[in-house]
Amino acid sequence: MQAPLRTRLIAQRLRRELTLPEVLLWLFVKGRRLNGLHFRKQHPLGPYILDFYCAAKQLAVEVDGELHALDDRPQRDAVRDRWFAERGIRTLRIPARDVLASPDGAALSILDYVGANPLRPSGPPPPEGEDLAEQAAPPLGELSRSD
Repeated sequence: MQAPLRTRLIAQRLRRELTLPEVLLWLFVKGRRLNGLHFRKQHPLGPYILDFYCAAKQLAVEVDGELHALDDRPQRDAVRDRWFAERGIRTLRIPARDVLASPDGAALSILDYVGANPLRPSGPPPPEGEDLAEQAAPPLGELSRSD
């Protein structure tokens, strides 16, 4: 789902200006560090920008600061969450104070939310009846060739 150009440009700027709680959580989720899940930071989707997004799990993770409890913000967040839900995307909201207190705990709460099953690395499935974990790696410098 393509985001408007203005939203994409804002997302680019926000990627360079993460808040401290976002930086701390990003350190735990970037580079597939969280059970092989691939997250994007400040990901534009439709008219919105998600703090973190995992396409494989269709999960939006929002780090909510104190402002999210003020004025009409809870209602606006509910409208936003409903918009994503209508498109099959679940939203997990983590208070910024929880991330600051325990970034690893916040990362674990993401795993709890999606279930702790790791994603399979990309690539073809193993041959029938074989388990990659049981196969020994070839010695260094030795590669098998099929030609």
